[in-house]
Amino acid sequence: MNLKKLILIPTILLVSHLTIAQKKDSIIGLNEVIVRGYKTVNGVGHLPETKDGIIYAGKKNEVILVDSLDANKALNNTRQILGRVPGLNIVETETGGFTANGIATRGLNPVQSIEMNTRQNGYNISADVYGYNEAYYLPPMEAVKRIELVRGAASLQFGSQFGGLVNYVLEDAPKNKPFEFVTSQTLGSFGLYNSFNSVGGNYKKISYYGFLQYRYMEGYRPNSQQSQISGYGKVQYNHSDKLNFGVEYSLLRNKIKMPGGLTDEQFNQDPEQSTRSRNWLKTPWNIITAFANYTPSEDILISLKSTYLFGNRSIVWRNEDGGANAVDAIDPETNQYVPREVGKQDFNNSTTELRVSSQYNIGNNKATVAGGIRFSYGWFKRLGGGQGTTGSDFDLSITGDWGYDLDFTTTNIAPFVENIFRFGDKFSVTPGFRFEYLKSTAKGYKTEDGEKIISNESRNRYIPLAGVGLEYKTSKNTNIYGNISQAYRPIDYGELEPFGITSRIDPNLKDASGYNADLGYRGTIKNYLNFDIGAFYLAYNDRIGTVLKNDPVTNVEYTLRTNVANSVHKGIESYVEFNILKFINQESEFGLSIFNSFAYIDAKYTSGEFKGNRVETAAETINRVGLIFNNERFSTTFQVNSVGDAFGDATNARQSDGAVAGYIPAYTVLDLSASYRIKNFVLKLGANNLTDKQYFTRRADEYPGPGIIPSVGRSLYAGFTVRF
Repeated sequence: MNLKKLILIPTILLVSHLTIAQKKDSIIGLNEVIVRGYKTVNGVGHLPETKDGIIYAGKKNEVILVDSLDANKALNNTRQILGRVPGLNIVETETGGFTANGIATRGLNPVQSIEMNTRQNGYNISADVYGYNEAYYLPPMEAVKRIELVRGAASLQFGSQFGGLVNYVLEDAPKNKPFEFVTSQTLGSFGLYNSFNSVGGNYKKISYYGFLQYRYMEGYRPNSQQSQISGYGKVQYNHSDKLNFGVEYSLLRNKIKMPGGLTDEQFNQDPEQSTRSRNWLKTPWNIITAFANYTPSEDILISLKSTYLFGNRSIVWRNEDGGANAVDAIDPETNQYVPREVGKQDFNNSTTELRVSSQYNIGNNKATVAGGIRFSYGWFKRLGGGQGTTGSDFDLSITGDWGYDLDFTTTNIAPFVENIFRFGDKFSVTPGFRFEYLKSTAKGYKTEDGEKIISNESRNRYIPLAGVGLEYKTSKNTNIYGNISQAYRPIDYGELEPFGITSRIDPNLKDASGYNADLGYRGTIKNYLNFDIGAFYLAYNDRIGTVLKNDPVTNVEYTLRTNVANSVHKGIESYVEFNILKFINQESEFGLSIFNSFAYIDAKYTSGEFKGNRVETAAETINRVGLIFNNERFSTTFQVNSVGDAFGDATNARQSDGAVAGYIPAYTVLDLSASYRIKNFVLKLGANNLTDKQYFTRRADEYPGPGIIPSVGRSLYAGFTVRF
């Protein structure tokens, strides 16, 4: 189906039972036709009240149909693919030494999407949903069918992250075809080559889908080479209309060279330079999932997903000691480089999630209840501080002992329930409750001043979370929504033990808590207007952040991770898309749309030493404007991305000696992409950062820095996709 033609699809269930008279008095009864969809214009819209046993009524949410977008999907260009989500802050580090661009909303920390609940096909894909919630793996965007985002009240259905949910839903087996092959090949600037290939089909009661992606790039800066293989396979057995079950497997294999961070002076001189030539990162990732869906009746859905994730992150690097100013050069006395530092992390977690939803009647009104329980156990091995070789290749061997050898575990049990109470056809109230049991342990040793310090910690938490959502339908396709929901963020592994030397941890660090609130008006009008305009208020108590300090003994600057203070994030989020040609003539074969995704975010500390300061990495304004022209064959999108300034730490320091804290200037970046379709062939091309803007989105206090991580300059790409 051509998603460009899906200009408007009703959210509610549409049922049509038809009879047709043929050949005079002969009557043929056709089967019931069911269409389920989303309110969308140009593939960006909102989720229905309920979908797949999950309640979305009253929640701030977006759904993005990826196939309908003009974007550099070979490079997972996040600002083009997810940029229409209002207030989305993006850390662009994927081409600068990290594995995936991080995202966040409402002034939260975007590094590795650590404030988000990141899922694929509904199951967790981060290392540990509480202990180490970093996104090392993301599926290639050429394999993604749609992206679902839920903010604020996502804490009740998915977990307690302040930032909410992002769920990447992959392509599936094509309908009514025994075999389909899709190949996509892309070439681009800085040595980019991307090859994506997929197969899928149906045989009797079995359906299957799988892809394999290979990507290589030389990189924007020297010492930025990357190679990556991503793969996925799914087999599903459709036992009947009521029962299906199957298995999925996802993998990632990559090898990344990290060019290091820069000081402010170095960045201003030449953002393309590299300060490191011996830094490497490798991240093998594996996810196995078994699932079953059972529909015993029209009103009941039972789903079960059980996932086992095992992965690793290995790093060998000239560490952050001395900051970006430290020269990584051959010592003339030894005729060798200084020894590098080696670190290894093994991630394992098993998560099982059972969901049940049911529709029932209360008088003349239909209600919906959805609930379930999640059980998760994660175990994490961290080895680090090992003295490596003086070489330059990827070598994880060490001389002597590890600087630290730690084992962490996380046990999580979380029952949850929500219920839509409908009052007539227009108004609904959705209260919900979630209870989190969380146990964290840490065992092992770390070495300080030549002495081994033994760790043996255990923490238990019992956290009730409650919320309520409201929705009033002002018309068939528009509604007013509002919700308030509690949120919670426990201390993670990285905050129990610092990764590097210039980053330290407050020994009195404690968990953060708070709540999210939303109020908005959204919907679609015919096939020419799509909008979602709302306000939000986020209270974040005992917020964990970074503070720039100075060691009184050594007089060396370092960053301290601590409970900085309470913060309040409030503002507006607005998305408006207007199709000019469809407004003039709804039957027009052409579309000319303009969209604006805008957010104003006032995120400040409200207590403590830094009261009145802006929260680190929180830009006050994020504004993206785009122009889209399309018809049945051709589509092009021009996008302007403007992101306001921010600070790297809570002191709002303008600069620091090692460049790990300081000012992050505002920037504007222009992107242009286009595609042309002829039957089963699609030609695609585009340019990112048209004006070759020199900018950065992150200051890192550890890898892939330390210091400023420059974003990519002007780049071009071209490719094609063929479907057989």
